[in-house]
Amino acid sequence: MQQNTVRHEPARQMQPQQLSQQGEVRQVLANQDSVDRVLVLSDADRAALNAQAGRGLLLALVAQGAMGLAAAVIAGVVGGAAAGWSALAGAGAYFIPNALFALRLAVSVRAGKASPFTFLSGELIKLFATALLLWLLSHVAQDTLVWPAALLGLILTLKGYLLLLMFRKLS
Repeated sequence: MQQNTVRHEPARQMQPQQLSQQGEVRQVLANQDSVDRVLVLSDADRAALNAQAGRGLLLALVAQGAMGLAAAVIAGVVGGAAAGWSALAGAGAYFIPNALFALRLAVSVRAGKASPFTFLSGELIKLFATALLLWLLSHVAQDTLVWPAALLGLILTLKGYLLLLMFRKLS
């Protein structure tokens, strides 16, 4: 761990505004000292955090699935069966890669191999998979696809965390 060093300069005459800024700097440095401490977790603490993260991932997936199904029902009622299926397909274009990403994260955490690279590479793969599924959707179902409904399904699934915020389940 690299420590920050602070050079102290000789005291000199300061204006009141400079004194207030110096007090703020001292407060920031005091707060920084408390931030530089190393947090040591026991195996039980680590297991509890991993379990909490797993529950959070599962809750997020359930909320996204619920929002995708709600979009399909709303689109089906308003625009008919084709719109309902289009909304479900749009929701699935994001939900499926996201569920696979969450599974990959859960496996890597359980195996003890989680890292920022695991997260970022998984996120990149998820984004490309979503774009690929939307492209495939546009080419395979181009005659029957209702784009506004598909985008509604995609957007509501993306915003699944709002459901968690609404029910105060987001930690």
